[in-house]
Amino acid sequence: MPSHAEILASNSLLNDTTTPLISVFVGATSGIGKLTLQALVATGASTRIYLIGRPSSLERTQPFIDALHALNPRATIIWAEGEYSLLSETRRICDDILTKEARIDLLFLTAGYAPMFTERAETEEGIEITQSLSYYSRMLFVMKLLPALKAKGEAPGRVISVLGGGLESASGIALDDIDLKKPGNFSGPGMQKQNLGLNSVALDKLAEENPDVVFVHAWPGWVDTGNVHRGVKEGTVWSMFVKWFLAPLIGLVAIRDEVAAQRYLFEATSGYFGGGGVEWKGKAGVNVKGEEGRNGLFLVNYKAGCTPNSKVMEALREKARDKVWEHTVRVLEPYS
Repeated sequence: MPSHAEILASNSLLNDTTTPLISVFVGATSGIGKLTLQALVATGASTRIYLIGRPSSLERTQPFIDALHALNPRATIIWAEGEYSLLSETRRICDDILTKEARIDLLFLTAGYAPMFTERAETEEGIEITQSLSYYSRMLFVMKLLPALKAKGEAPGRVISVLGGGLESASGIALDDIDLKKPGNFSGPGMQKQNLGLNSVALDKLAEENPDVVFVHAWPGWVDTGNVHRGVKEGTVWSMFVKWFLAPLIGLVAIRDEVAAQRYLFEATSGYFGGGGVEWKGKAGVNVKGEEGRNGLFLVNYKAGCTPNSKVMEALREKARDKVWEHTVRVLEPYS
């Protein structure tokens, strides 16, 4: 596992060649995505970043965009507006980006929140909203932008999905009710567990079929992003519990923002994960198939170390992957 000093040393070597030239950030108007985007811009490299946000986010995000331009005048931040909880909007956003860019170096996905104490709520497309954000929309972004991620560049294109990589369990996906629609099946923690398992299974499939792209499914640990408040209904007992107990607890044990930012910048740029990026001279990261120094899917913990979870992933590959993928393709087909 790389030490924090090694992470900082790697990040200090970022330049116009090793920094992603063109990036797409989904969900970076707050939380880990925002921290990572800022760290990327702060390298001083010439880079172009598409910041995808909901229409309601622009007013509060504009000062952040202005600050990024002041921090690094060589960076171009392009606001791409869309309600990405809707798959139709995700498709539109991707199609628009693809008319402008033939190559994408980095796709960074953090949209979503933990549905801790909420009832099931669906988008107008009939998909549970946290599942649309944390799984279906993310997979549609990947699938639509794959041609640009696979285009020839200085390094392999890289996809990072931040949710729960390494926390999978062999029985962690409800295959008989993937969308948890059956009465009594939905719960906040249950949907969170379902979504992280689906992410790993689908990314494993995509990594196997696209060996020239690096895939990372990361678990952030405790980072005080404020998203814990989104998972509860205001005015309920649970909202008071979050406000007066859970949120302060997270604040006490959370990883510092600057530490988290550097770790995710490392995941986005280091040769520790597969090929390309900043050269890594030590023992390289190990992907889910136990391969060192090769592309594939990397499950990464909150310290930016690889946790291959190989036995669990092998079981999921054998028992769950085909069914999950068939279901996913069926849901996404109208928007692909």
